[in-house]
Amino acid sequence: MKALILGTVAMLGLPSLLLLLYLLNVDLQYLFFLVRNISPYFWSALGISLCVGLSIIGAAWGIFITGSSLVGAAIREPRITSKNLISIIFCEAVAIYGVIVAIILQTKVEAVKHNPDGSYGLAAANAGYAILGAGSVTGWANLACGLSVGIVGSSAALSDAANSTLFVKILVVEIFASALGLFGVIIGIIMAGNANFTAQG
Repeated sequence: MKALILGTVAMLGLPSLLLLLYLLNVDLQYLFFLVRNISPYFWSALGISLCVGLSIIGAAWGIFITGSSLVGAAIREPRITSKNLISIIFCEAVAIYGVIVAIILQTKVEAVKHNPDGSYGLAAANAGYAILGAGSVTGWANLACGLSVGIVGSSAALSDAANSTLFVKILVVEIFASALGLFGVIIGIIMAGNANFTAQG
């Protein structure tokens, strides 16, 4: 139910914001003018920071969820501690995904001169938006991946404490949850593939 509410809020968020701006008599043409004239290096930096930041938040949140269950269940069943560390490793891999994509995105940023009026060319703007999109997709995907790996890892620790034969079965589910982050990495790399600040035409 909570996911349905969050999905509805996300879907209605942008139209609601635009309607609110319209009702408050905000000059949307001027707002779009401002967005168009913001430096592409700002969009690039925002995309890279979202990529790293959201990935690390997802990893930390997953480690928090898994670690608390692991430590709590290990008090009663100390044997689960060593093999359930794989869940912590899966969570940490999410942060590594974000760092790798951020390094790839940073290598795409190139210095270009701005136009005499202070604006940047279409290629630079396109590259800035591409890096913003790639970083956002990767960051949000890794945030969701970290949460899902953390929740499944928590269940793996608790079920392993109750019945040791369940660990391998739940580990398979955890591997599928970990693959969600790779989907974001792949899409982010594809989106940033054509980012070229110095392209002509």
